[in-house]
Amino acid sequence: MKKALKLTIVAAFLLAAPVMTFAQPLPNQNGNGSNVGNIPVGGGGAPIDGGLSILLALGLGYGAKKVYNSKKKQLDE
Repeated sequence: MKKALKLTIVAAFLLAAPVMTFAQPLPNQNGNGSNVGNIPVGGGGAPIDGGLSILLALGLGYGAKKVYNSKKKQLDE
């Protein structure tokens, strides 16, 4: 019974997934999908540098803390 219920839920999700993933048209497009302005369809280049550098800095800090704690633990033993 549980296996049939799980199978039904997975099948319902797989059948509904394409409906849930429809993208909205860009603001500069009309209904037929043609590009009206000079902005490329991809959006014109998203600024990812600020967020990427923050994530790299946080990852570096986290890794340094893990190494520090590991070495401190080895010295205490």
